[in-house]
Amino acid sequence: MTSSPHYIPQSDPPLPPWETLPTMYDLPSDNPEEPGLPDDFHFLQPLFLYLTFQPINWNPELVYSAADLNLYYDIQHPLWYKRPDWFGVVGVGKLYKGQDLRLSYVTWQEPANPFVVIELLSPGTEDEDLGTRTESAADKPPSKWEVYERILRIPYYVVFSRYTNELRAFQLVGGHYEPMNLTHGCLLMPEINLSLGLWQGSFRDIERLWLRWFTLEGKLIPAPTEEAVAATERAIIAEQEATEAKQEAAQAKRKAEKLAERLRQLGVNPDELDELL
Repeated sequence: MTSSPHYIPQSDPPLPPWETLPTMYDLPSDNPEEPGLPDDFHFLQPLFLYLTFQPINWNPELVYSAADLNLYYDIQHPLWYKRPDWFGVVGVGKLYKGQDLRLSYVTWQEPANPFVVIELLSPGTEDEDLGTRTESAADKPPSKWEVYERILRIPYYVVFSRYTNELRAFQLVGGHYEPMNLTHGCLLMPEINLSLGLWQGSFRDIERLWLRWFTLEGKLIPAPTEEAVAATERAIIAEQEATEAKQEAAQAKRKAEKLAERLRQLGVNPDELDELL
């Protein structure tokens, strides 16, 4: 007598690891010990600002900007620092004392404080970036807002959220930050003949809403790649116009030759017409 085979239940195949492991949304760049760690946007957006920060009324050799660089601000507490997502300075050379790339920006050893600071909001940094954090203890570093407003007295402070596309800016007025209004969609900074606004377009092949620099009249300050594309387009247009001009000249010459031939057939010497005229 043959026994029936034992029944072995079939289990579902295991899920591949990428369906069970946490995603980038479960493992964000921020952490409780150091909120606001860089992500892709925190790299690309400051780079775009860096490439388009070209104050028209300043010598380019005396314009400096940096991203994610330690900014030391208190000579009484020389180890205290902030790390803005991006800041720009005018009246300062690109190299430290004209000789070396900066390791940090130490305000008591530089000829000027930053002129504008931009912070990109992260889930863990809103309170400090927007000045809603409670006052610091006497022996603790002050907040970003306090440093930018009270200690360094930076003329313009801008905060941008890529999550809501909200742009907020503050101007130093009488020693305190006052909210700025947009003019034709831009924040005007007449001291450097620039404005700052939002622009929908592609940067490094990424299409989204970007924060970038404009002229006071609202004209884009081009990034180097945009300048190269524009120069190529101008060269193509100039070549097309030159070709069209040559074609028009050749067509006019053919018409003149046909007219001269017709006059000769009528017994009129076209060369004598010039003398009569």
